[in-house]
Amino acid sequence: MRNKSLLVAQREYMENLRTKTFWIGIFFMPVIIVLAIAVPIWLERTKDARKYAVIDHTDWLAQAVEERATLPDVKKVLRMAIENTVHQEESAADLPKVLREFAAGAAAFLEAQAGEDTPEATLAVLDEDLGRKFMEASAELISGLSDPENKAFDLSKLPGGDQALKEIIVLREALRDWWRSLPPEEAKQYGEQLNKSRYVRVDVDTSGSDVSDVRDRLNKLVAEEKLFAYFEIGPDPLAGNEGFRYVSNNLTDDELREWFERHATEEVRERRLAEENIPEEVAEHIQAPIRFDKKKLSETGEEEEVATEDTLRQWAPVVLVYILWIAIFSITQMLLTNTIEEKSNRILEVLLSSVSPLQLMTGKIAGIALTGLTMVVSWVISFLLLVNFVPKLMNEKMPFDLNVIARDPGLLTSFIVYFLLGYLFFAALLVGIGSVCNSIKEANNLMMPVTVVLMLPLLSMIPIAKDPNGELAVFLSYVPPFTPFVMMNRAAGPPTTTEYVVTTILLLVSISVVFWAAAKVFRIGILMTGKPPTPMEILRWIRAPVGLVPTRKEP
Repeated sequence: MRNKSLLVAQREYMENLRTKTFWIGIFFMPVIIVLAIAVPIWLERTKDARKYAVIDHTDWLAQAVEERATLPDVKKVLRMAIENTVHQEESAADLPKVLREFAAGAAAFLEAQAGEDTPEATLAVLDEDLGRKFMEASAELISGLSDPENKAFDLSKLPGGDQALKEIIVLREALRDWWRSLPPEEAKQYGEQLNKSRYVRVDVDTSGSDVSDVRDRLNKLVAEEKLFAYFEIGPDPLAGNEGFRYVSNNLTDDELREWFERHATEEVRERRLAEENIPEEVAEHIQAPIRFDKKKLSETGEEEEVATEDTLRQWAPVVLVYILWIAIFSITQMLLTNTIEEKSNRILEVLLSSVSPLQLMTGKIAGIALTGLTMVVSWVISFLLLVNFVPKLMNEKMPFDLNVIARDPGLLTSFIVYFLLGYLFFAALLVGIGSVCNSIKEANNLMMPVTVVLMLPLLSMIPIAKDPNGELAVFLSYVPPFTPFVMMNRAAGPPTTTEYVVTTILLLVSISVVFWAAAKVFRIGILMTGKPPTPMEILRWIRAPVGLVPTRKEP
């Protein structure tokens, strides 16, 4: 029996290798990975800057918003320049002279604070409290929100601090002039998410004009899509929101309005505090946010810093569950389609002259399993290659290291194991369904309950990922149709060894039961033509002793 089943499996595998469907499946996942990485980057690059205008009845708030919006941009550009300088990348030589000078001085200062002459140690200071304050103070001086006499951060008591401060003060006007003259389209080369490249203010001449005339002109520009939107700032922002308006025909994209509101709120809040004669240091103390340093426990129970890769690994099982779902669903559908086609073409009748129904069913499931495993392994290899080469080809840096998934053998091992177990469970169901159907249309009707079962793991992905050891996750782990998906989703939890053992044993027992039932249905249904059997007839087939074929009741 074993040899004949292996021959059927080999036939199925080689037949699938010769089909277009197999190769489409092989290239499907790499294409998805490339699109997932490249399309968002491309769309961001091609997105038009949002042009807006402002009718400012205060003569100060619109300008203040622009200055505040400059602050995060300047911080991003300064950090990029420092990182390139520390790593001695070729792109550092292409930076404007004034930016190179600032980056060189800042790198020397940060290196003195690090105490180690390594790029990693130097850049690590940027993420510490000292580095954050240094970047904030530098950006405030350059953007115009601060001045040397009213520094947000005193560098004088730190090694190299006096020299660093002098260099910032000397270069601030040149840096400010360079930034102001930088065209929005060129700003994208310094970062995709810069305010300067995303939002462009269009100057509107309001001198000697009636406000209603200005509104009419702006309304016309908005209607002609020459302006994305315009703001009207009321006469007394410190008193309230009276007279504040936002006009746009785009009702789905609120990024511009939220961006402008956020910066305007920060400016008005500061002025209200100053109006109440609250000292600056008291106001800062009142508004200072509470920040919790994220920690995690190591395997030894010690506290460790939470890196971006740790968060990525926590959510990686969600992506793997989705890929697992696609793999199992697509491969079992291939088995279903293959069974129905060979039944309708009478190929199975020829095969059954040489092998038993059980040998044929086992061989078909094993052959399609090898096909699916080949596809999954090719997807994994493609993923590892693409996440390393696509960003380089597009001259982009990934915000996190996706190789952390590949370096975790537990995730990939779980994926392969649960793919095989999940496939075997659903393959037995679908090969039984395929054996009693004469067409894909008939199979679709019987597939509906299986599809509903398969949808639940997708619907519960996010809740389980957020609470991998919660009651819902634990309960669904012990329901065999859901076990492969839920246990994969809980991999970052992770489940206890006992849960792994018990759920796996339960799943294996369930696979054996489903195989036994599918084999009894397959041996009768594979040679049956005409009207498909009812669920009650299928149940009688399963209950009938081996060798006995129940007769069909005539209507």
